[in-house]
Order: sequence, then C-alpha cells, then structure tokens
Amino acid sequence: MKNIVFEHVVKAYGKNVIVKDLNMEIKEGERLILLGPSGCGKSTTLRMIAGLEELTEGNLYMDGRLVNHVACGNRDVSMVFQNYALFPHMTVRNNIIYGLKAHKMNPEEIEKRLSEVLGMLELKGLEERKPKDLSGGQRQRVALARAVVKRAGYFLLDEPLSNLDAQLRLRARKELVNIHSMYRPTMVYVTHDQIEAMTVGERIALMHEGKMEMLDTPSNVYSRPATVFCARFIGSPSMNIVEANYNSGVMSIGKQSVRLPEMWCRIADKNVSGRLYAGVRPEHVILLREKEEYAIEGTVRYVEDYGNRYGVYVHVEGDRNELIAIRDSDIPQPGEKIYIKVAFDKLHLFDRESEESLGYPDEIKKEREEYVYPD
Repeated sequence: MKNIVFEHVVKAYGKNVIVKDLNMEIKEGERLILLGPSGCGKSTTLRMIAGLEELTEGNLYMDGRLVNHVACGNRDVSMVFQNYALFPHMTVRNNIIYGLKAHKMNPEEIEKRLSEVLGMLELKGLEERKPKDLSGGQRQRVALARAVVKRAGYFLLDEPLSNLDAQLRLRARKELVNIHSMYRPTMVYVTHDQIEAMTVGERIALMHEGKMEMLDTPSNVYSRPATVFCARFIGSPSMNIVEANYNSGVMSIGKQSVRLPEMWCRIADKNVSGRLYAGVRPEHVILLREKEEYAIEGTVRYVEDYGNRYGVYVHVEGDRNELIAIRDSDIPQPGEKIYIKVAFDKLHLFDRESEESLGYPDEIKKEREEYVYPD
C-alpha cells in the first residue's frame, strides 16, 4: 500500500520544535492537504516525507516500510517546489525528461510519456524554449510535467500555485485534480490557501504551531471544526467567535441571555465551568428588524460591499463582541438597531480554556452525516 504513516514524529532545530508529536496516516491514492499559516510546520512535514529533512524523533513509514534513514531517491517520490526549481540552461523538453534519462529509462518510453504530459498540460510547441522564455504559469506547468512524467507512487507539492495569478490558480487546481484522477498517486499538497485546500483535497490536515489541529474531510473541517483555531482559519470571513457563559439551560452573551434548546443543553452541560465560546459562521447569522424569541440586540457599525453580497458588522449590545453577517439584499445601515438570531443547527460551542469543541447534538450530527464523502 502506498500509504504514509507518521508515528510520534518530532522535528526540531535545537530547542526550536517545528513539528510536535505528529501522528497521522495518509491513505494510499488520496489527495491530502497540509493546511495552515506560515510557520506551522506543514512544509517541514512534506520535506520529511520526501527525505529532505531528517526526523528528530519518531518513525515514518511509507508503503509499510520504515524510511527514517532511506535516501530521497529511494522513496518513489516526485516533488513540485514553490519556486519551480527548473534548470535554467535546459530546454522545457530536457527539464521534463531529465529524471527519466538519469534512471536510464527506455528512450521510446521516455518519448511516449513526454508526448502525453505535453498534451495534458498544454505545453506542446514550447519544448525547445528555456525557462527564461516562459511565463510564470508556463514554468509552473513545466514543473508539474517533470513531476507527473515520473509516475511516482507519491506526488508531493509544496505551495505549487502561490506564484500564479488568480485565473491561473483556478485553472491549475483543475489540472492537478485531473492529473491525480488519471494516475491516483498518493498526493500530499502543502498550502496556506483555504480555497485550494477545500477544492483540491479529499482530506485536510490542519496544522497550527507544529501540532495537528484536525484531520478530516473539507466539509467536516468547515461544518464541524474541532477547535477555535479551525473555526477561525477556515471560512472567509471567518467564523464569529464570542465569549459566552452558560448556566442551567441559559447562555449569556454580555448582558443578554438566550435559552438553549434541550439538544444543546446536553452538550453545554459537559462544561462544568460554564465558560464557553459560541461560534456561528457569518452566512448563518440571521438579521431581524423586529425582536423575536432567541434573538439578541445589536447595532450596525459598518457595512462592507463585496460586489455580490455585503458584510454587515454588528456590535452586540451590553458586550464588547462584534459579529459579521453576510447579506445579499435588504442591507441595514450603520447606526441602525438590529436583532441577531442563529438557527440552532448552525451553532458551535467551544470550551473557553482548552478552545476545543464540546461536540454536536446527535440530531445535528445525523443530519450532517447524511452526505456521502468520496473514498
């Protein structure tokens, strides 16, 4: 099996620990995204898979084999780097097939693979150009072609699209998914871009300060975040997180209170201190002009125009919290009194000390788990 298993892996440079006790299995043939902010350890994790970084502690298995001390060239990996890493003195053709020639592959097979990848990535006609004569998007496709043509069991990509403009990124994401669908290598893709993670990945490993925060499908990372960090990192604008206190079925935000339904009381009762964070995504905030049950009062402070929708910033009366709501019509204006309501199936509760999710009621979990995720 072309899987990858991290077993209590630590990577440190002196006293600076970059990756902390990482335990994870990347399944054979899947597209796994290593996602997180700069400095979280995601690129270091990828480089340990490639054999470019040694482990400080723990074990790394690939295809059931311990590879802690196996050289990069003996791991059956192909890699795409952020800066392309093309040979400037070589043509596109020679950049792509260099590795195949180094391994003394049959010339006929080399030509067959070259022709196939040139067509796949729309590079025909550019074979005799050198990297300096190519655009950034073309150089990126050459770097992808060089990795794809190898047909390795492991396909590793370190922020491969970060130097492309928005339109090229969109196109390149589709190309990557198509390439993976054709050959089904075990693909590990590093990015800090949540859009890339959500659209390319079959699973997302979200990292923060060297630790694994969550490992799940894109849908679950978005709809059932494991921690406050996950909730805030995924989504644009990010999830609203407000301090709340809970006691005997009532949740208080500032000087205002809302009675929780029974299904959420069972969850909130797990928190003995009653000190919570309540979360709701901006698109799930309901704005009302008339007071209703379960609604709290606020004042509109600011409105952002996104073109096809608006972000309405609302200050919660009696508290320092400010929420953002997404609206596409009937936009309230700054200074206007408004009422905020949340559908309870869109609520998230977190422990304020650990910042971990308290979980979700069975009624909500069942509804969200009806979606069938790809294998």
